[in-house]
Amino acid sequence: MYEGHRDESEIKIVTIEAAGFRRYGGPEVLEVMRIPTPEAASGQVLIRVAATTVNAGEIWQRQGKLRTIARVSLPRFVGIDFSGQVVELGDGVTGFSVGDWVWGTVDELGSAGSAAELVAVDSGRIARMPLEWNATHAVSLLSGATTALVGLRDKAQLRRGERLLVRGAAGGVGSIAIQLGHMYGAHVTALASPTSEQFVRALGADEVIDYRTSLASIGTYDVVFDARGTDLWALRRLIPSHGRLVTISFDIEHKMRSLGGIAVSRIFGKRRIQFFRGHPTAALVEEVARFAEDGHLRPVIDSVYPLERIGDAQARLEAGGVQGKIVVTIGSPADAGSVTLTGGHDTIF
Repeated sequence: MYEGHRDESEIKIVTIEAAGFRRYGGPEVLEVMRIPTPEAASGQVLIRVAATTVNAGEIWQRQGKLRTIARVSLPRFVGIDFSGQVVELGDGVTGFSVGDWVWGTVDELGSAGSAAELVAVDSGRIARMPLEWNATHAVSLLSGATTALVGLRDKAQLRRGERLLVRGAAGGVGSIAIQLGHMYGAHVTALASPTSEQFVRALGADEVIDYRTSLASIGTYDVVFDARGTDLWALRRLIPSHGRLVTISFDIEHKMRSLGGIAVSRIFGKRRIQFFRGHPTAALVEEVARFAEDGHLRPVIDSVYPLERIGDAQARLEAGGVQGKIVVTIGSPADAGSVTLTGGHDTIF
């Protein structure tokens, strides 16, 4: 572990492992590369990463499906969120010390990914990790919970007694949206696979509908929270004039038409399709921690893979049927915690 500032000779010779891809394609293009050790610039913190997760946007990027709307340079490194330990502080950083366990996110538009042994991030992107958590459980909650919280509380302004439909209910974000909807006192209906019915009910779903059911036949809802991005106009028909539809995705196979439909919907006032991307702040992460410590949220892990198997981790998400988050651990398993799942799911609290 690094402590304090490293000397210049060490910076020149040390490299770290980081996962990424040099060309577009399937999970097989992912590789663990050697890259120069990052440094903590002014206002930044250097983190020894213990765990990260797999997210759909990274898969689309690796497949090359986002090239027309978000060009990136290659090689591209993967990983958005992380949990880990502070090993170095940049100039001007206060409130953290070397050795602190923290969690946070990297800049999605930046060149660094969190699926790496070390990552340098702005101090405003991290918060202290609750002491009783291990890194694996913590990271499984981070991005899904902050995204669902913004979607339901800030965008949809979900209220007690309202009818909430969660589409993609068993996934990393949907599984948290169910819990938050239950916490806010809504009647929660989950669209999910029949094999996930028991799973989503245990998280707080009052009703479960097979995701293959025609959307036209499932009734109306005050709020629809969508984690899939397809059939958005059909989903819009499920909300009354006062209803709210929020989505964290769009139809990747018909992206221009899908994004265009989202834009056109804005002329319909409150019935517009609200598309947003999560941008977690330290304040949001701290709020999620409080909800979890109060027993309202449970991290849910589908499976855990080591960094060298990140291709398998992404393939698992692509295959579908995921229940909760897919976690990738980095370094010693003891650093990330005792969870060593290769299938199924795990919850705490």
